Order: sequence, then C-alpha cells, then structure tokens
Amino acid sequence: MNKTLSVCFVCHGNICRSPLAQGVMESLVRQEGLEKKILVSSAGVSGWHAGEPPDNRMQDTAQKHGISLNSHAQHFQVTDYNELDLILAMDKSNLNTLRSLKSDSEAREKLFLFRSFDPQNDGNLDVPDPYYGGDQGFELVYEMVARTCPNILEHLKTKL
Repeated sequence: MNKTLSVCFVCHGNICRSPLAQGVMESLVRQEGLEKKILVSSAGVSGWHAGEPPDNRMQDTAQKHGISLNSHAQHFQVTDYNELDLILAMDKSNLNTLRSLKSDSEAREKLFLFRSFDPQNDGNLDVPDPYYGGDQGFELVYEMVARTCPNILEHLKTKL
C-alpha cells in the first residue's frame, strides 16, 4: 500500500471555494493519518489572484469552524492533469474550462463536479461563488464543503 493519490479542488480564482475545500479536506486527511497517502491542493481556472491568500471572509468562516486555510492562489495548468488523480470543479463553468484544456478520455476519468459527491445536492451541482455576496454566502459554501468532503475522502480511500 505505497500508493499516493492527489486531489485538486478548482474554482474560478482560487481564493474562496477551492481553498476552503482544500482546508477542510486537509483536516480530514490529517484526522485519518493519511497525509502521506492523499495529497490535497487547489487551483483556479483564472490566474487573476495567483499568489494571493484566500479571501479574508473565507478565512474568517473557516477559522470559525476550526479550519486553517494556508494555501495561496495558483492557476490550474494543463500539465496539472499529469500529476493529479482527481480534479473537482466547484461549478459547471469551471468544469467546462477544465474540459477545454484537455478533452481526452484520461481527463474525463479524473474530472468531476465537486457536488456530485454531495449527499444533499438535489440535482444542483454548483457550489455558488460567495465572492460578491454577504457573509451568509460564505457560510453556505462552508456547509456544502463540510458535508461533501467526507464523501470525497471515502471515495479516495477506496482507490488507495
């Protein structure tokens, strides 16, 4: 069992939704003692915020729930497909952008919508972008991420 898996959460700018998912997943992976088996990252389909820390409002929301966000925004590159085992887009727009970068069967096997793992998705597979809204949007995103990440971790554990 020397296999290592890597998962990347992808949103638009990599400062709200995807760093939160990364932080929640890192916490779950750490709780299970799987840090050397499951590598977690996040990126954005846009390089607009590259190098920046997560949005302060998302950091505050995460901290309120005991989650640390230590990432800095990075731009998803087509070469990232070679390094990753699972790529989770936070909404359909992000998914379409990721598909446009690499449309072969290998990419399709790795690429999913994040909320396809959400037990309460009710057919809505988008995680709303809270950037232009109020604090309640950040809390809603946290709730979605907190209930979805455990299912993603269970999925990854079956691949180890």
